[in-house]
Amino acid sequence: MRFLSTLLALCMFAGALMAQGSDVDNRRKQLNQILDDYWEYTMRTNPEYASILGDKRYNDKLSDASYAAVLRDLDETRKYVARLEAVDTAGFPEQEQLNKELLLRQLKMGLEGARFKTWEMPVNQFSGIHIDAPQLVNLLSFETVKDYEDFIARLNLLPLVFDQTEDLMRMGMKSGRIPPKILLDQVVKQAKGLAETKAEDSPFAGPVKKFPDGISAADQKRLHDAVITAISTKVTPAYEEFTKFVADEYAPKGRTDPGAWSLPDGEALYAFMVKQSTTTDKTPEEIHQLGLQQVAADRAAMLEIAKKMGYSDLKSFEATIKDNPKLHAQSRQQILDIYQKYEDQMWAKLPELFGTLPKAKVIVMPVEEFREKEASAAQYNSGTPDGKRPGHIMVNTGDFAKRLTIDMESTAYHEGVPGHHLQGSIAQEIPTLPKFRQQAYYTAYVEGWALYSERLGKEVGFYQDPYNDYGRLQDDLLRAIRLVVDTGFHYKKWTRQQVVDYFHNNSAIDEVNVQSETDRYIAWPAQALGYKMGQLKFIELRERSKQELGAKFDIRKYHDEVIDSGALPLDVLERRVNSWIAEQK
Repeated sequence: MRFLSTLLALCMFAGALMAQGSDVDNRRKQLNQILDDYWEYTMRTNPEYASILGDKRYNDKLSDASYAAVLRDLDETRKYVARLEAVDTAGFPEQEQLNKELLLRQLKMGLEGARFKTWEMPVNQFSGIHIDAPQLVNLLSFETVKDYEDFIARLNLLPLVFDQTEDLMRMGMKSGRIPPKILLDQVVKQAKGLAETKAEDSPFAGPVKKFPDGISAADQKRLHDAVITAISTKVTPAYEEFTKFVADEYAPKGRTDPGAWSLPDGEALYAFMVKQSTTTDKTPEEIHQLGLQQVAADRAAMLEIAKKMGYSDLKSFEATIKDNPKLHAQSRQQILDIYQKYEDQMWAKLPELFGTLPKAKVIVMPVEEFREKEASAAQYNSGTPDGKRPGHIMVNTGDFAKRLTIDMESTAYHEGVPGHHLQGSIAQEIPTLPKFRQQAYYTAYVEGWALYSERLGKEVGFYQDPYNDYGRLQDDLLRAIRLVVDTGFHYKKWTRQQVVDYFHNNSAIDEVNVQSETDRYIAWPAQALGYKMGQLKFIELRERSKQELGAKFDIRKYHDEVIDSGALPLDVLERRVNSWIAEQK
């Protein structure tokens, strides 16, 4: 009897385990279904983003920019929050628990920020339909007749999106949510330039200047004529009307104060943006003070180089840099060649720093001329997950004679490898991550990693030219200055001139970049804080790992650990690294 009762108990226990396992499997499937549904919703409602990622199902559509669409999206977000909260992740693998945590956090952050109605300010000199639409052209693939026909459909939809955008802008005019006039005057110039461009010379006409070999001559002519007609009859008139609206109605009512504090509920808005950008609980005052400390540290390191070069102070050394023609670009092409050289040399060194290497390649391209004056020195556009379109380092070659070459080495590492391209490509290439994590963007992580990556070139023996090493420190100084001036604008109520003066008093950054950087911080409150905050966290976690692990520390394993889960909020990253350290021990 004792044997039978024991056997019965074992059978009941096994049955309970099977039932428990079945329950966990069902809940895992439920969560995965939500993740899939959310990604499909994201692609369907953001067709341009889908196209950029190589998903062509919505290639003939543009995002709905209406206020009704804003409300629908908020409603859908609440529904996804409810679905996620209903899933119990007890017993799930760690990464799957993290999937729920991250998506729920992302959605709740969006709902928290809705009170500030930032959709009522949909344009500035860096973003908005007027500047995003022509940039999209370089990110699309044109391989088939349908690709061109979808593009023509999009061109014909542009006037509607301009109208919807203007409706949101008018709502902002009524509620007091409007960008500063100094930024809107730049928007007028951008839109006017595109409105006055001949159809054949328009950036929208780029795809019909060269067709793939597989498209017949008859189709080439038909598609060419249809694109030019759409530009002439739909796109150009839309730009003309938009230019007139911004110049005559909108820009004259632009804010005179540059800080976010001057917006409705502006102080709370900036605090929210700081939290969103840095993924920390640091206050604007704490970040401002940290910035002052980092500026002093970078300037001290720069002075060491100046002294080695025979100068007693930064001012005299920087004056020689400014007046040295050999340290200024000689042509647009030379700038592109410089970036390519540094990308090529870093690729060969990656195995010393990483166990996991990206499969995707990257190419260097010039920034489109229509946005050169407002664009930063360089930016990265990710490639498609399928590898058909490589990542792009977009380099600003405008005003080349005014551009110093000393910071191009560090910027190449930042934008390409081991910076944005390596991190983003590896995330896309991890098959076990859901798509929303493969494409995740947290400013402090993504930009912090890229800034941290600039230092890695020195660790593998680069920056042999002391001017380039000085340029590396100058780039780091720029990110430290951002902590000071961004909080200066939006928290301490600094004027634009105060920010420009701070730049000139604490750096030798060339004038063209001082001006564009200053306006950037006005346009994107708190965005620029993420770079230095993220970099400092990567450095902190690396030093902690070295101290805790001692001889067991392997730089490749550390880098793989912080890269191989995709972009993460800094607090989540720290939690994971602490767990990794414990496992290594």
